Amino acid sequence: MELLTILFIALGLAMDAFAVSIASGIAMKSLRISRALTIAFFFGSFQAIMPVIGWLAGLSLRDLISSIDHWIAFGLLTAVGGKMIYEAFKIEETEKEVETFSLYILLILSVATSIDALAVGLSFAILDLSIATPVLITGTVTLVLSFIGVVVGVKFGHLFESKIEILGGIILIGIGAKILLEHLGYL
Repeated sequence: MELLTILFIALGLAMDAFAVSIASGIAMKSLRISRALTIAFFFGSFQAIMPVIGWLAGLSLRDLISSIDHWIAFGLLTAVGGKMIYEAFKIEETEKEVETFSLYILLILSVATSIDALAVGLSFAILDLSIATPVLITGTVTLVLSFIGVVVGVKFGHLFESKIEILGGIILIGIGAKILLEHLGYL
């Protein structure tokens, strides 16, 4: 898989964590670097771990579904991207409920924002792609964007978050379409 494609997948996957990081910054009211780094570390780590879990699960399925793997990858990425776009319109309702960021809440948010990465990892296994480079890039991109998201949340509040979710969803749908078109011989 091309490095640019991996980077776009990483950016698409990181958008959930970025939006929640903005909410974290809003809840903080003033920037605390240690809190921002903790949030970034949790989100980045889970975005790196979940594709590996999906990839390992997908290895056992690969031989069974190799003839339709491109359709499955397209379907998974389209579903994840569509879900992100749908949830972008519900972002304010969800985030108003979370005011403190205990370890428990941070774990739940980390898992919730990385479920999409699990599906992408499954797609990588089905398409017989290596997982190492995408995991490193996705974890790093998410860590950096999550830190930036906390800073943006403290400074600018709710100005950008739903737009970021929509952009992430569009990116993932576009990548799914690219995979499908490549396997069908159109690209």
